[in-house]
Amino acid sequence: MKNTGLRKQFITIVFPLALQNLLSALVSASDALMLGGLNQESLSAVSLATQVTFVATLFYNGIIGGTTVLSAQYWGNKRPDKVEEVMGVAIRYATMVSLVFWFACTFMPLHLMRIFTNDRQLMELGAPYLQVVGWSYLCMGITQIYFCVMKNTGRTMRSTVYGVISLVLNLILNAVFIYGLFGAPKLGIRGAALATLLARIVELLLVAAENMCKDVVRIHFRKILYCEGSLNSDYLKYTLPVLANSLAWGIGFTMFTVIIGRLGSDAVAANSIANIVKNLTLCVCYGISTGSGILVGNLLGADKIEEAKRLGDKCKKLSIIAGAVTGGFVLAISPLIVSAMTTLTPVAKSYLQVMLVVCSYYMIGKSINCTLISGIFCAGGDTKFGFVCDSVTMWAVVVPIGMLAAFVFELPVIWVYILLNIDEIIKLPVVFGHYKKYRWAKNLVNAPECRTGEERKKIKMFRKFV
Repeated sequence: MKNTGLRKQFITIVFPLALQNLLSALVSASDALMLGGLNQESLSAVSLATQVTFVATLFYNGIIGGTTVLSAQYWGNKRPDKVEEVMGVAIRYATMVSLVFWFACTFMPLHLMRIFTNDRQLMELGAPYLQVVGWSYLCMGITQIYFCVMKNTGRTMRSTVYGVISLVLNLILNAVFIYGLFGAPKLGIRGAALATLLARIVELLLVAAENMCKDVVRIHFRKILYCEGSLNSDYLKYTLPVLANSLAWGIGFTMFTVIIGRLGSDAVAANSIANIVKNLTLCVCYGISTGSGILVGNLLGADKIEEAKRLGDKCKKLSIIAGAVTGGFVLAISPLIVSAMTTLTPVAKSYLQVMLVVCSYYMIGKSINCTLISGIFCAGGDTKFGFVCDSVTMWAVVVPIGMLAAFVFELPVIWVYILLNIDEIIKLPVVFGHYKKYRWAKNLVNAPECRTGEERKKIKMFRKFV
C-alpha cells in the first residue's frame, strides 16, 4: 500500500471517527452543561448520575472491542457473512447488559446514587434522572454494536451522520424540556433525561432504517439467537480480556469520582467540568485509536503482517503528536473555561483552574496508551496485556494512593486530584516495551483456533486421509 493511499484512507476513517466520538461525548455532556445553567447542585447531581451511563458504556466497550477484533479481520479477509455472525453474538451480549442496567436504574436509583456520593440532596436530585434515562440503555445495546460494525465495514461517514442527528436532537430537546421552551413543561433534571431517551430512540430508528438497505452487513434475528459454538467461543476469547480491561480501568476511573464525590460539592462540580473538557478534547485521540485498530486489523486479516507493523509505527507517532496538541489546547483554553463557569463558586473555580492544567499532561499519556492498547494491540488479538496493565496500575497503585491521600492523610482536594491522574503516565514505559515485541502482529481469521467448526472437521478428515 502506497503512503499516499494509506494517508488518504487513514484520514477518511479517523476524522469521521473523531467527529463521531466528539458527538457522543457532547450528547453525554450536554445534560450536565445545560443543567449547569440552573444551579451548581443540578450540575453536580447529574454529573454523578451519568457515571452509571459511564459504567454501562464500559461493558458496551468491552463487547465492542471483541466485535472490532473479529469483524475488522473478517472484513479484511472478505467474509461479510462472518461479520454478520459476529454482530449477532455481540448484540445478544449487549442486550443482556442493557437489561441489567435498565432494571437497576428503574427500581434502585437511590442505591446507585449512594455509590457516588453521601450528599442526600445530590442523591435525591440524581435519582429521577436515572429512572428516565435507564430506558435509553435498551436502545444503546443495539445501536452501539451496529455503529461499531458500520465503522469496520466502510460506513464510518454514515454512522457519523446518525451521530450528528442524535446530537442536534438531544441539544434541542434539552433546551425545550429543561427550560420549558415553546410551551413545554419546565422539567429540569427530568427534562434532560427525557431528551437523552428520545435521542437514543431516534438513533435506534435510524439503525433500523440502515439495516433495511441493500448490500450492507445486516442484523439477522436468528444470528442473535443462535450462532456456531466455535464462533461464540472465539468471540468470548477476544472479548472477555477487552471487557475485563475496560472494567478494570473504567471502574477504577469511577472510583476517582467516588473519592472526589466525598470531598464536597465544590470538588464535584469542578471535577465534572474538568471531565467534560477531558472527554471532548480526547475525541481526536479516540478517533486515531479506533482508526488504527480498524486499518491494522484489516491488514492483519489480509495477512499483510509487515505492512501492519509499519502502519502501527506511524499510528504510534501520530498518537504522540495528537496527545501533545490536545494537551496544549486544553492549557490554552483553560482561562476561558474557568471564566465561563459563572454558576460555580469561587472555591470550585479555583479547583477547576488547577484541574485543567493536570488534564493537559494527562492527554499525552492517554492518547498514546489508548492507541496502542485499545487500537493496535486489540487489532491482533493481544487483548490480555491491557487488562493486566490497567488492573495493576489502577488497583495496585492509583486507587489506593488516592484513597489514602483523601481519607487518611486528608490532603487538599487538588493534591488528591493530581495523584488520581498519574495512571496514564506511569504506564507508558511498559506499554512502549510491549509494543516493540510485536506480539500483536497476528492474523487471527486464518489461525486454526478461528476456523469454523465445518472447516475444522474438513481439516481433521484430510489429515486422517493423508
